[in-house]
Amino acid sequence: MKMIIGLITLLVFVAGHLKSQDLALIKRDTERKQPIEIPYKIIGKDTLNMILRYPSDYKKSKKYPTIIFFFGGGWNGGTISQFEPQAKYFASRGMVTVLADYRVKSRHKTTPYEAVNDAKSAMRFLRQHAKALNINAKKIVASGGSAGGHLAAACGNCPGLDEADEDLKISSKPNALVLFNPVFDNGPEGFQNERMGERWKEISPAHNIRKGAPPTIVFLGKNDKLIPVEIAENYKSKMEEVGSRCDLHLYDGQKHGFFNQKKDSHEYYNKTVRETDLFLISLKYLKGEPQL
Repeated sequence: MKMIIGLITLLVFVAGHLKSQDLALIKRDTERKQPIEIPYKIIGKDTLNMILRYPSDYKKSKKYPTIIFFFGGGWNGGTISQFEPQAKYFASRGMVTVLADYRVKSRHKTTPYEAVNDAKSAMRFLRQHAKALNINAKKIVASGGSAGGHLAAACGNCPGLDEADEDLKISSKPNALVLFNPVFDNGPEGFQNERMGERWKEISPAHNIRKGAPPTIVFLGKNDKLIPVEIAENYKSKMEEVGSRCDLHLYDGQKHGFFNQKKDSHEYYNKTVRETDLFLISLKYLKGEPQL
């Protein structure tokens, strides 16, 4: 990933905790005009970072609604930059935006279970340090595409799957979900059930929907060969059965990953970002009109 980052180098010696001098360093950055890269977790030899962007009219006295993005890649790979265009857009709309890294098979020899551990750690980190980061801890949206959508949905629905040494009094549950062709059913008829093993019910968001599930918006192409439309429709039905909102947007002729910004066309990027904006306006996280 090539991008200019106003990098604040922070050393973290206890997983999920910033040292007091590092918090002071963040607080002194009163303008926050450049993205800030922060390590949010050290697990074994692995350091996991997140990149935060702030609104151009950032005010140090304000607490901002926040959206965290998890990249896709089948829990095998992927890049933290996947949702950079969306992150830039929603920062321009007045949110703190976060791109989060997490462990994947190709780089860390891990399973989807560790990926969910990391997503929950990232959510908990944002809440734990909400004051220093100028985040409204009651307005944190989790988002992602494909396997990243699974991580966001797991944070919203699946209990447990937490890192062993974390403070479970700090909630890892997002207040809302924005899911792009998400893997949210890992049951026998769902995605890679065999990979999840005997514990598949623990990690399958569709099998853990209960009262209080966060309001959710889902984007899916009708020609997606990995996530059948029926799976998404069943998810929506289950959400509504427990009294939770689930907006489902289906797109004719579109395949997996259709929402990504492409060099030759921004059509579906623009459509999905606009619908996300309207969804967040309806939740009173954003004001005004979408800029797309």
